[in-house]
Amino acid sequence: MFKNVYKNDPMKREQHEAVRKTAGWYYFTHQLLEISGKDATALLDRVYPNPIATLKNGGARYTTMLNEDGLIIDDVVIFRLEENKYWISTLFVRKLIAWLDAHKGESKVEYKNITDVTDMYAVQGPKSRDLLNAILAEKVDDQKFFTIRENKIGDVPVKISRAGFTGEKIGYEIYVAPEQKGIVEAKLAENEKAFGALRITEFQIMVLTLATEKGFYLMCDIGKTNPFEVGLDRGINWDKDFIGKEALLKVKAEGAKRQLLGFTVDEDDVFIASKDKGGVGDLVIVKGEEVGRVTKCTYGFTVGKNIGYALVESAKTQVGDTAVINGYTAVLTDRVFV
Repeated sequence: MFKNVYKNDPMKREQHEAVRKTAGWYYFTHQLLEISGKDATALLDRVYPNPIATLKNGGARYTTMLNEDGLIIDDVVIFRLEENKYWISTLFVRKLIAWLDAHKGESKVEYKNITDVTDMYAVQGPKSRDLLNAILAEKVDDQKFFTIRENKIGDVPVKISRAGFTGEKIGYEIYVAPEQKGIVEAKLAENEKAFGALRITEFQIMVLTLATEKGFYLMCDIGKTNPFEVGLDRGINWDKDFIGKEALLKVKAEGAKRQLLGFTVDEDDVFIASKDKGGVGDLVIVKGEEVGRVTKCTYGFTVGKNIGYALVESAKTQVGDTAVINGYTAVLTDRVFV
């Protein structure tokens, strides 16, 4: 159940605006699976619809993972560290291991859960590069988006990925051994003031307000949908075989029956149930007809109003429609708000 308790919370607003205007840093470790072996590339290319074989060493790629029905069961970032060595960043590493076990066949691969030996800090916002350059042994001025490099903070070895979940054009992730994370935190805290940066402590800011404003999504938004319904069909390599391809080709030919749209609610104090809080989410009603359900709802500090996503029937909805959600008037929008 979402109730707008965020708008007048000065701590949340300050942390949100730090990421948008200067920089914010926070501990936010995804789960990591390391996979290697001579058949690692072939296996990943079969499991994921986006191309993995074309990924260069030091590069990263976002992709969904589908079941045989063409429905999304995970979304991940894959880092190619070496020719036959990858990291897979996920929130569901045990399910991923089980899925690989079920589909690897005779593939010569090895994989291990390295979550417990790898921590991650996000550094996001317009001045995040300046903050990192102040603490890293090697500057990251020329590091391109979706790449990962070896670096050091003092004598501590780290990996730096240029990426993030805030929608900021400049943002990084620091991967470090857990026993060394205190040094990373100390260096970030020591240098943050010079750049007007803040440590972000509010989980709602890390995963909801920042991400939702920029069109980023969670599994509550895209789980058990197909890529066409949620705008994730671009980048799929149709020239290779992958799990779910046959079912997805049918959707491609017939068109998606649902779509993930954004919505805004001008009223300040609202109660809206959404999937990210558990349950099925409140109904979305357009022209008196039930057309879908809310997947996520939060307050957008940059937008200045309540915002969210809803999975709705394509034939009955379009951007600009007025909807009713739990008695509140909403306007259906594109998913990118700022």
